[in-house]
Amino acid sequence: MQALRAFEVAARFENFSAAAEELHVTHGAVSRQIAALEAWLGMPVFHRIGKRVQLTDDGRRYLITVQAAFNNIAVATKQLRESGTVRVLHINALSTFAMRWLLPRLSGFQRLYPGVELKLSTSTSDKPLGEPGEMFDVAIRRGPGHWPNCESGEFLEESELPVCSPALEARSPIRQASDLAQHTLLHSDTRPDAWSKWLMSADVAPASCKKRQSFDHFYLALQAAIDGLGVALGPLPLITDELASGRLVTPIAEPVIRARSYWWIVARHQAEVPLIRHFCEWLQQEAKR
Repeated sequence: MQALRAFEVAARFENFSAAAEELHVTHGAVSRQIAALEAWLGMPVFHRIGKRVQLTDDGRRYLITVQAAFNNIAVATKQLRESGTVRVLHINALSTFAMRWLLPRLSGFQRLYPGVELKLSTSTSDKPLGEPGEMFDVAIRRGPGHWPNCESGEFLEESELPVCSPALEARSPIRQASDLAQHTLLHSDTRPDAWSKWLMSADVAPASCKKRQSFDHFYLALQAAIDGLGVALGPLPLITDELASGRLVTPIAEPVIRARSYWWIVARHQAEVPLIRHFCEWLQQEAKR
């Protein structure tokens, strides 16, 4: 087991010194463990190139299996330690999605699983995932995307349409897309091309809409629209409650632009953990509602 652990870390870095630092042992100890493993296997798993090491093709294939085995042991150990105690589910979601769609519905999941403690963290971008199982159990991102070593599923479509406060619409009506040139368009750094794409689909030159305000988070742009500062591109169905309450209106009905949909993502080695699977199934059911 010590040799396998030394191999996994050394193979991940392709560097014996870095492996020694993570394992809190000497470079020589890592080298001896790898040599013992290679002797037992009857073949090398690393090429030695001067002071550098590089995985062989056999070593690279072996690493995938060894990592999966260690991950399975970690998951089984976590489940055993948590049996009979409060279970914890770590969720990481995009900020606007978490505020506008997920949070208002989480109480429903809590009622179904009262013994589960939910820990929600947010991300402000569709940045690539590293090892989601190490930081959180379920990630929610817009996709499709490239998520190595993960299982994923699409569960919620999104479309975009201009929205504003009813007071702004009454003050300066928007009857057609070209009327937007008279308004301040609210942009978000996390969706920098959204307005350009929508205006071109509506046969309006983006350059004709010169008045703009930018926000670093999309939910701030939506709040600015509610407060009457301008017109935002509202994501349906994330703003269903605002439309139903009348805090936002859709002054024109088209074009409705299909945006990137929402996907759940879990580390492949955790995909069959019952609680994680139940949460992903719950997301699918809520989206259908």
